[in-house]
Amino acid sequence: MVFVTIFSTSAQKKAVPVFKNGEAQIVEAFNTPEKWIRHDLFVETTFDTDGDGKPDRMHVGVTRPYQTETEGLKLPVIYESSPYYAGVAPNVDGVFWDVKHELGAMGKPRVHPEVTRLGERPIISNSQIQTWVPRGYIVVHSSSPGTGLSQGSPTVGGINESLAPKAVIDWLNGRAKGYTEPYGNKEVKAFWSTGKVGMTGTSYNGTIPLAAATTSVEGLEVIIPVAPNTSYYHYYRSNGLVRSPGGYLGEDIDVLYDYIHSGNELKRAHNNAKIRDTEMKNGMDRITGDYNDFWAGRDYLNHMKPMKAALLMAHGFNDWNVMPEHSYRIYKKAKDMGLTAQIYYHQFGHGGPPPVSMMNKWFTQYLHGIDNNIENEPHKAWIVREDDKINDPTAYKDYPNPEAKPVTLHLTSGAPKTGGLTTTKPTKQGKETLVDNYSFSGEALARAEITNHRLLYVTPKLTQDVHISGVPQITIKLASNKPAANLSVWLVSLPWNDGRRTKITDNIITRGWADPQNHKSLTKSNPLKPGKFYEITFNLQPDDQVIKAGQQIGLMIFSSDKEFTLHPKPGTELTVDLDGTYLVLPVVGAVDSFN
Repeated sequence: MVFVTIFSTSAQKKAVPVFKNGEAQIVEAFNTPEKWIRHDLFVETTFDTDGDGKPDRMHVGVTRPYQTETEGLKLPVIYESSPYYAGVAPNVDGVFWDVKHELGAMGKPRVHPEVTRLGERPIISNSQIQTWVPRGYIVVHSSSPGTGLSQGSPTVGGINESLAPKAVIDWLNGRAKGYTEPYGNKEVKAFWSTGKVGMTGTSYNGTIPLAAATTSVEGLEVIIPVAPNTSYYHYYRSNGLVRSPGGYLGEDIDVLYDYIHSGNELKRAHNNAKIRDTEMKNGMDRITGDYNDFWAGRDYLNHMKPMKAALLMAHGFNDWNVMPEHSYRIYKKAKDMGLTAQIYYHQFGHGGPPPVSMMNKWFTQYLHGIDNNIENEPHKAWIVREDDKINDPTAYKDYPNPEAKPVTLHLTSGAPKTGGLTTTKPTKQGKETLVDNYSFSGEALARAEITNHRLLYVTPKLTQDVHISGVPQITIKLASNKPAANLSVWLVSLPWNDGRRTKITDNIITRGWADPQNHKSLTKSNPLKPGKFYEITFNLQPDDQVIKAGQQIGLMIFSSDKEFTLHPKPGTELTVDLDGTYLVLPVVGAVDSFN
């Protein structure tokens, strides 16, 4: 008797992920949008922030290849969460805080616009889907607490915004319950999930992966945050100073709360009273700008100890909205903790994820388990150079560049024109005074040949390219004729480029802001004694930039920054002791170029 084994056609044609050179490839059987299964559900959390006595449920959307339904295929998940999916508040007059007032005072009350919720079930978002589903992933989205159809309240960095994505990941691993309806009891199981999850997103959507990772939730293997806000203090304050994010003068944490509060209209009054009008009002402190417990609780650096997910961080060096310090501080801490971490920087503004190929390798390694040697990669930093395309970074051993050495630059007098920056420490340079006037922009001050509204000190023309890599630091010895003053510092490349093809890297190298009242402590400000000199040291924003030969590096010190700080009445005088003021630049080689 002859036995014949018959293989089913369906068994022969079962679709599986395919990998080449350590990357998941597009599989034609998965690349069938018309057959993708799209559905939504509500995942139960462990918290109740809208005060209805029931655990808040998060609205979750799923997009998966049909083979996860018909062939028993299980796949890993790429997950993005956001407060923006269901719409945001309109930008009406008065929504931002009034910045035209004296330091230490409050602006007039602001307007609280309501969000008209957008979106329909079951589709929350289409982001990430076209890229990852054809490559053998399931894509999951969720609206963050108090936004869209997710229950609860937004807290803008509160613990519920960490526990919400944790609950979704728990559900993907069978540890939390999902339901077909927001208040129903019919359960939904993630039978198609392997339990391995990677998170990504940009800006607030990039903050949430870090928030989830701080919970050490099992199953979250890798995060790729893009331009994430890692500390709301660093977003709305700077070294004790009330400072707005670039492009949003007068924004503060309660403004962002109103902007994203698209959840259930019936719950908004409770949420506003508890979160915005009590917790935020009592904690945000627009009077002193000091760091306190409210801000510490919304600083993810303070909560990283349990984190174990691999980290690929991404940011732009010219992001003046979520500034590059946000990514650098988390990357540095992750390395110090021994986590697998790399960083991708480009020379542009807000946003800009790593190349798809790079992200693919990370997701392939940690979600599919294909060893492509990421953990042993000799290069930890990937930087898009000034003239390169954003998807063509240069590999470096690390960031800051390990070859960078500190170069101290001292000031020589020149006000109201231009003084000098030199590696030789001069003596008896005396003191120079500027007069605050917010009506002049930083660019106008940097371009002015003569003005008493800023102090400007420049190097000789560079004899060769200068590669800055790391975190510049400034020490300023100053006195004010008033008890409070803004302090702003720009590092610029001169002459200012007037060409039609000006690039974002042509003029502003980096910037920084500080409150001289916080010269001793970030948590306690003390009024300045008029005429008394104080020494204040603070970091400028991280940078990695090559300043071309023939340019001059200029250090500009001024008071109110029209685009970022409060606008007190013009006239405050700041006097700088030149002998007690210096700049430390991290430079890769070419030290002789400054002389």
